[in-house]
Amino acid sequence: MKSIKIIVSGLVQGVGYRYFCYKKALEYGIFGYAKNLYNGNVEVVAQGEKGLINDFIKDLKIGTHYATVKSITAEEIENEKEYQEFSIY
Repeated sequence: MKSIKIIVSGLVQGVGYRYFCYKKALEYGIFGYAKNLYNGNVEVVAQGEKGLINDFIKDLKIGTHYATVKSITAEEIENEKEYQEFSIY
């Protein structure tokens, strides 16, 4: 299982972006979380199969109808925790 930390910047707070992440995570069978950061970005930690995570990231780049995604950075992280679901914080 692969773990990725993703930072999404742009207009991604207050537009349903974290819920969009949640729905896509359920669709792809990905566990982890999405949370707002103080600087206006959204942090997503995703655990799952490599191919599914790649598809998940492609969808995150598109976002919701109301969101404007400017950039996404993704880096592989060590499995410090095994997530059993996808949560919104």
